[in-house]
Amino acid sequence: MLGKQLLIIPIIIGMMVGIFLVFYPVSENNPHTLTKSTLIEGGSPIMGSGNAPITILEWGDYQCTYCYKFHQSSLESINEDFIKTGKVKLVFKDYPLNGPDSLLAAEASYCAQDQEKYWQYHDELYKNWGGERTGWITRDSLNIFAESTGLNLEEFNKCLNDHKYKEKVTALYKFGQELGIDATPSFLVFNDEKIIKIRGNQPLEVFLKTFDEL
Repeated sequence: MLGKQLLIIPIIIGMMVGIFLVFYPVSENNPHTLTKSTLIEGGSPIMGSGNAPITILEWGDYQCTYCYKFHQSSLESINEDFIKTGKVKLVFKDYPLNGPDSLLAAEASYCAQDQEKYWQYHDELYKNWGGERTGWITRDSLNIFAESTGLNLEEFNKCLNDHKYKEKVTALYKFGQELGIDATPSFLVFNDEKIIKIRGNQPLEVFLKTFDEL
């Protein structure tokens, strides 16, 4: 019984935080108003149907251990049962907590988006995950991932050399801070009326309960 109560507590807290986010600005000086469009815009391409009634906004870091675990476990079930069936859509926004290598990997993902292969490259990064701050993200490894996903290397490297998306990733990180994101992965799951916050790689059951609430 106690175990069930402990599981319910973070969901309730998430709902309370979510409701607060819907109706109030994050801070008095915050220029952002929280609508579906402002939460979604500037992130990854949408995974799934744009008309899906529920959105998962994931804040992640490509070096993050628990982000990797989420992508290898819960996300697979969510994708099969909810995203592919048009019930839920997913948007990824970068929150590079682990320093310059995470920032560079995030930049690389948007360079891949220029060639319409964002999700392929995103998945390749997590497929080749090598730990936190272990040095596995390098220009050489990013090029290998680019080759594996069929990118034009000349265009990809020009994009990275120019740091075309550095300001974009930095802005996403700052926006996440303004929303109170302080860990990866973190999720804002919402429909037209309510936002529920999930912090960390929670069990699949927490996501299923959240979908039911929405």
